[in-house]
Amino acid sequence: MTATTGPDLKNPDLYLDRAPHEVFARLRRDQPVYWNPEADSSGFWALTRYADIVEVSKRPDLFSSAHDNGGHRIFNENEVGLTGAGETAIGVPFISLDPPVHTQYRKFIMPAVAPGRLAGIEERITARCAALLDKIPLDEPVDLVPLLSAPLPLLTLTELLDLPPDMWIKLYHWTNAFVGEDDPEFRQSPEAMAAVMGEFMAFAQQLFTDRRATPGTDIATLLATMQVNGVPVTFNEFLGNLILTLVGANETTRNSLSHSIVAFSDNPDQWDRIREDRELLKNGVREMVRYASPVMHMRRTAMADVEIGGQAIRRGQKVVMWYIAANRDEAVFADPDRFDIGRGNIQHLAFGSGQHVCVGSRLAEMQLRVAFGLLAGRVRRFEVTGPPRRFRSNFINGLKNLDTRLVSA
Repeated sequence: MTATTGPDLKNPDLYLDRAPHEVFARLRRDQPVYWNPEADSSGFWALTRYADIVEVSKRPDLFSSAHDNGGHRIFNENEVGLTGAGETAIGVPFISLDPPVHTQYRKFIMPAVAPGRLAGIEERITARCAALLDKIPLDEPVDLVPLLSAPLPLLTLTELLDLPPDMWIKLYHWTNAFVGEDDPEFRQSPEAMAAVMGEFMAFAQQLFTDRRATPGTDIATLLATMQVNGVPVTFNEFLGNLILTLVGANETTRNSLSHSIVAFSDNPDQWDRIREDRELLKNGVREMVRYASPVMHMRRTAMADVEIGGQAIRRGQKVVMWYIAANRDEAVFADPDRFDIGRGNIQHLAFGSGQHVCVGSRLAEMQLRVAFGLLAGRVRRFEVTGPPRRFRSNFINGLKNLDTRLVSA
């Protein structure tokens, strides 16, 4: 192991004021495969270059995300649970499995969330988004997170799960708790987290029972009734994959939407381009997600001694892929810190790469395209009126609020 000194990428305070792009730029230049010690664990190798992350993502045989090997987060899921809360009643979600079992789950789930298979969903998303926008006053400061960024993807999720639309508020509360292990606002105490988990597990048990008894065509039915190697999933497995669905289906869209509004506020010329040519949104949503990088990292574990980017990695060591760094890699993206809605050939890593690329990425892009297409007809300028409060997290690049004035067109 090469001794290194430098930033502690695990420390959630590093991300509290801003996304530390300058830290990642320095690491890409000087220590692209960087050893990050941990006070409470074994330490990990941090990958900050695009090419290295893609290479690791292509080799699940060498770089495991399996729960038994620690899972997909910096902390070891097999020691502290899926959400880092110490619970033991949650099964292993398919993101924390390796092929071939992981591949079987994807075979079931990917077609179910492909926009082409969800008849009329774009029209329904458009209608819901328009209804949300109708309630947002123009030309005065409002917090756009509870008014737009959070409800839009969560309302889509209630449709996919065949839940009442007003359930989005509960889902919002639960998912914040699931990903907010380092944020005292989301994890106020072990007792409070236990109460959240108890409430959620009661909801999930009822959902599991109902979908088993009366199957529908929704995603909850799929998660409750699928069979892997001919064996029906258990409730605990359903629970793990339901949490994965809730987090994955809203965090990326919610925070990409919020960060993009900030980007358009900072770069009004880019918003002018959208308003003049809505066709730019077809590819422009990929620039929004690249620029936002809402999920900052995923972790793997080396299953053999191997070399990455010239650095020897030992079997059993943790390897953390920093997507937020790769999406600003100068070797891949010209002028990477520039928000360019007309940027071409955007192959970002915000949805992952290889075996674990996000199954709902196209649906996320659709919601961004719909939202900004509707906003382009109503809003001349976005004016962020105060610094947003950020998640205290090394995992989610999230905004808790977004006080913004929508200047009418």
